[in-house]
Amino acid sequence: MLKEKYGLKGNPTTGLVGATLGFFVGFAAVALYGPTATKLKDAMGLSGTLLGFLVAAPQLTGSLLRIPFGAWVDKLGGKKPLFILLLLSLIGMAGLTAILYLLYPAKLNIDYYPLILLLGFLSGSGVATFSVGIPQTSYWYPLKKQGIALGTYAGLGNTAPGIFTILLPFALAAWGLAGSYLAWTFFLLIGLIVYAYISHDAYYFQLVKNKVPREEAIKVSKELGQELIPSGKLMEALKTSAKIGRTWALVLLYFTSFGGFLALTVWFPTYWKLFHGFDLRTAGLLGGAGFALLASFIRVYGGHLSDKIGGEKAAIMSFGLVIVGALILMFAEAFVLALIGELLIAAGMGIANAAVFKLVAKYVPEAVGGASGWVGGLGAFGGFAVPPLLGLFVDLYGKIGYARGFVIYVILGLICITTAIILMKKFHGIKQTA
Repeated sequence: MLKEKYGLKGNPTTGLVGATLGFFVGFAAVALYGPTATKLKDAMGLSGTLLGFLVAAPQLTGSLLRIPFGAWVDKLGGKKPLFILLLLSLIGMAGLTAILYLLYPAKLNIDYYPLILLLGFLSGSGVATFSVGIPQTSYWYPLKKQGIALGTYAGLGNTAPGIFTILLPFALAAWGLAGSYLAWTFFLLIGLIVYAYISHDAYYFQLVKNKVPREEAIKVSKELGQELIPSGKLMEALKTSAKIGRTWALVLLYFTSFGGFLALTVWFPTYWKLFHGFDLRTAGLLGGAGFALLASFIRVYGGHLSDKIGGEKAAIMSFGLVIVGALILMFAEAFVLALIGELLIAAGMGIANAAVFKLVAKYVPEAVGGASGWVGGLGAFGGFAVPPLLGLFVDLYGKIGYARGFVIYVILGLICITTAIILMKKFHGIKQTA
């Protein structure tokens, strides 16, 4: 058999499991950072601005690194780039753990701020694993199965923030701040080791690594069922995908779906506490379990739905749910109505996230890694851009601004539906073949 002849390892299932594990572990690495930043603020006497930079540091790195690392997959596969990102994140977490054990709280002061900021940037590297795992998974699966494969990968991996937001209060109560960081660091270390052991790149990348000529590698890979073949050059992958207008349409969709998801995972606990008056733990559960976990788990179904009806139609339907949910939240002051609105937005964003990456492989098959980098990296900036706008409504309208600010998602949803319709009508001739 060809696999034995060329010494090839793995299969689509193990490829999906490895990528999903890597993303889950990487995303979990920063779950502790933001919620505990207020404790660092008190110990170091930070201003609000410095605290803002501290909280944003991991997400900023996690977004920016998605672009080059996602494109890097087209050159040598996903295992090495994802391993490096997890290693950087582990270094950041280990450094923060050491600082907390040695200095927190009595000896920790403003002089250590640059070092903690740097370690925060390193910790955020794990978030960038997303745009590596997407093409790593894509190269394993035929186009007709991209939706369910990528929906499973992203949906299960995306549960990390919700799960660890729920676990965090219990960890802090049991182990304290330093002990919680130590536990997270060990979790990341174990995840890194397991990922390195079970993960394998798609056949083409293994063949090229074993010095098989490119043309022969392509032929063998296709005989084994691999449909997508990369260009093999990092900058070419970025340049090729950047020149395709459809890439930027997908960036816009993902800015709203995933960037909007990141924004609301931060915003919803604040909304539930300050607008509805819940305590911190309840507000965190509503934001973590109620929003983040639903959006993550339903992403798996979103992949199946995208395979069945097409990514464009799934996107139109899902952004419609976002609009309805946002309209309810704009005017709902009763808890039950507000919860319904939150759940509708969660469902819409989860399905939309799967639909967008179903469309990446369809619209940019010649540079899936490069397109994944642009879409995943720039799309995630919604997590930074939207919260200040939501806060502006509070500044302008007072407490009711927490509700009125959801008009932003109504506007973004309408723009995304229009974009998806244009894609569907203008590029309807693009087929789901490699």
